Amino acid sequence: MTAIFHPTLYKIVLNNAPQVATSENANSNRPGAERIGYHGGSNWATWSIRKRCQIVGRARDEIASRVDQLTRLSRSEQRTDDAETVASELIPLCDALRWIGKHGRKTLAPRKVGLTGRPVWMWGVRSVVQRVPLGRVLILGTWNYPLLLPGVQMAQALAAGNHVWLKPAPGSEAVSVELVAAFVAAGVPESAVTLLGSSTEAAIEAQSKGVGLVVLTGSAQTGKQVLRQSAETLTPSIVELSGVDAAIALPGADVNRVIDSLAFGLLFNSGATCIGPRRLIILNHPTTSKITHRLIDRLRDANEVSVHPVARSGVADLIDNALENGAEDSLGQYNSERLRNMGKMHPVALQNVPDDHAILQSDVFAPVISIIPVQKIEQAIRMVNECPYRLSASVFGPVSEARECAERLDVGVVTINDMVAPTADPRLPFGGRGQSGFGVTRGPEGLLAMTGCRVIATRRGRGAMHLSPRNDADAELLSGVLQLSHSEGWGRRIAALRRVTTAASRWRALKK
Repeated sequence: MTAIFHPTLYKIVLNNAPQVATSENANSNRPGAERIGYHGGSNWATWSIRKRCQIVGRARDEIASRVDQLTRLSRSEQRTDDAETVASELIPLCDALRWIGKHGRKTLAPRKVGLTGRPVWMWGVRSVVQRVPLGRVLILGTWNYPLLLPGVQMAQALAAGNHVWLKPAPGSEAVSVELVAAFVAAGVPESAVTLLGSSTEAAIEAQSKGVGLVVLTGSAQTGKQVLRQSAETLTPSIVELSGVDAAIALPGADVNRVIDSLAFGLLFNSGATCIGPRRLIILNHPTTSKITHRLIDRLRDANEVSVHPVARSGVADLIDNALENGAEDSLGQYNSERLRNMGKMHPVALQNVPDDHAILQSDVFAPVISIIPVQKIEQAIRMVNECPYRLSASVFGPVSEARECAERLDVGVVTINDMVAPTADPRLPFGGRGQSGFGVTRGPEGLLAMTGCRVIATRRGRGAMHLSPRNDADAELLSGVLQLSHSEGWGRRIAALRRVTTAASRWRALKK
């Protein structure tokens, strides 16, 4: 049968009942393909790393074959452009799955610790560091990117051998079922993935049942609530939260590139992008003098967008208060009532915002940008580093100067002469600082974050001096070993060797 969203399953998910993908919606969508066996209730964690990574990598073929269904099910008031779904979610997701299929095994492989660099007192010991599953990973999905973000997190959790509980965001239930079905059709056991309901209660109940890791993409406020519950059971968490990202325009920046990047980042996905630009910090210089005027002209022609219901009142409150306190609406198209009542707004570019106003340090999930002129680069760096939200930033200018600036920014990701798009590279980790969260997903670091470390140390041979009864030569012998191992210079090492030799002779005599 063709892979089409099953109406009965859709009804159940909307009623917030936990679900798994079943044979009714997990068949491969490729013509002539046969459904892969699922090994019943076998323990996914016991499958080899190679096999798990191969299956997860194979899911990209299933997702590619379902592009039309996934694109259609992703449509919403905020996501009206199918090209955005394909470009910002499906292509990067499939790239990430291919990376796991190709590099996951090596990343997760045990690391042997043998002779090289072994401390002298560890003679006879060889160890191995293993990356082991955490058990059950609870993924709390997001509505603005319901495929890429939970999709990569789920893929990495599964490749690491975990079982996944995926809680979609409200409004993302249908596309989440299709996403899970693609993984099951690729060969992930049905028992390894459970699709929960989309309510807050579903997440709370899942955490209360016990999980090995919580992965959240959401607002800072939601992050605090999740972490409070996680703290009760000391459950580790990875939280990617809100951003108030800045773009810094240095002297010598390509003005066309700055304007194109800002317009793209501000309007992409109706402004509902956590690393979209919210502050434009412009260094005062003849080469940057045209940026503000050019950006305003570009945004004045932009279409109206829909703001998600959960963000409307908060965005309107911030803009209204900023205007009441002296900020200037440079475009003159802002309509507070239309935003509050209908969720519709044109882009807003604010100037003369008071330095201490909340809009400069609040997560605004809409196409709103504040334009801030500064005289010195130190001012720009301080504005970024003192903001509580530090997810990412962009720097525009000559590469050497831009890189020097980037290395002084305390954020998770810095893009130079670009915006948003480079973060989709499957080889790169992604995470923030401050109230933008902690921990990373994606890339090798994100894959390892889905595991715990287990060390197995094996001693061979009969020698184990630490197991012998204490005697009066112990301190002298250990001091000699310390000096022999860590002294610099041949003179000190020779003296240490003599001390060890003398102490060892005395130690053996006392032992008799």
